[in-house]
Amino acid sequence: MKRSHAFAALATAGLMVGSQAALAQSVGCGSLPQANAAPAYTTGPGAALAASGGAPRGGGGLGFSGAGRGAFGGSGAGRAGGGGAAVRDPHAAGNVDAKDLPDGENAPNNVDGNFVLGPTHPAAPDTVENASVPKGVVCIFAMESGDSKMYPGITRAPRDPNAPPQPPNSRMIPVMPAPYSRRVYVYIPRQYVAGTVAPFIVGADGPDNGLFTTLDNMIAAKKLPPMIAVSIGNGGGDGPGSERGLEYDTMSGKYAEFVETEVLPLVEKRYGVKLSKDPDARLAMGGSSGGSVSFGMAWFHNDLYHRVLTYSGTYVNQQSPTDPNLPHGAFELEEHLIPAAPTKPIRIWMEVGDRDNGRPGDDTHDWVAANEIMARALAAKGYHYQFVFARNAGHTDGAVKKQTLPEALEYVWQGYKAK
Repeated sequence: MKRSHAFAALATAGLMVGSQAALAQSVGCGSLPQANAAPAYTTGPGAALAASGGAPRGGGGLGFSGAGRGAFGGSGAGRAGGGGAAVRDPHAAGNVDAKDLPDGENAPNNVDGNFVLGPTHPAAPDTVENASVPKGVVCIFAMESGDSKMYPGITRAPRDPNAPPQPPNSRMIPVMPAPYSRRVYVYIPRQYVAGTVAPFIVGADGPDNGLFTTLDNMIAAKKLPPMIAVSIGNGGGDGPGSERGLEYDTMSGKYAEFVETEVLPLVEKRYGVKLSKDPDARLAMGGSSGGSVSFGMAWFHNDLYHRVLTYSGTYVNQQSPTDPNLPHGAFELEEHLIPAAPTKPIRIWMEVGDRDNGRPGDDTHDWVAANEIMARALAAKGYHYQFVFARNAGHTDGAVKKQTLPEALEYVWQGYKAK
């Protein structure tokens, strides 16, 4: 059965295999995905909206998980730094020393350091749906901005034509309140035993169907322990002045606190699963700004997360409003925070493309330079990290993700032992 982020009541139609149906019912899901079906929420305010054929504001992965773009959406083209961007040299002066890999091969999944992928990106077998492996279920629910104490919702306000001009590179974007509805997708593997505590992944810009398929295959092959994935849609928009920008580009512990206090309790309550409190059993992952917020979750709340996985991480300055204590936004991580602090128990896999976003010459707005500086900062402090520079790759490149995701997951979960 092919997985999609669209849901329909398959159990009543007799299209759900017995063990999948039993698992779905045991966690209160009730339904499994059906390709090209309209989203049908199991509970919550999104139900009526889905029934009417609409879709909540927010969701889709902006070229990483990307609703409507397939399991591994995002080619890098169509956004700044995509298809028309200058091709960058991984061995340019100032970059970290990196090992060139044979074309089509991944880095070893147990070796720290810097690696360069060749220009061809074949899909790893574990990213391809396999009819012979047990399939998990994906449950979906909606969260409304009116119910959030931490993110009640914003959007950019109309520009006042009489307002004085902003200084160059100003991040003071006028905003106004705006409601949103976000979707949360919860993947529960077939191997999950009810009542047990599970390791889990928190993913940004949900849904991430490619991740769910990969987990099916890797858990079945015992390359990963059975784990839950909570793929959270953003609040909408992108960049400074947007709800997504506020959530992801703000350098603080707020987003981790939102996930901890407003999202995870709902997941446990709705589906009867138990999510580990052990930070070593938690992975934060995402692409672009979803990547920088994932690292921020582990940095600002190292008590909650020890593992991070990012594609084209936005380790640049997109923060709005500006924080005078961290004036360069996420660029502060590699510029000041990591170099100045004692080494934290963080293990990270990170990637950038040779045609990624940014403006060469301005490191605070250059994704390639920022990821290179990030790798250098991590190495200098003795972190366990793997940095992959991908040739022939745009921003959050879908082909690169299909090639590397299984290796990245195995690398980032190295050393995990259930407690």
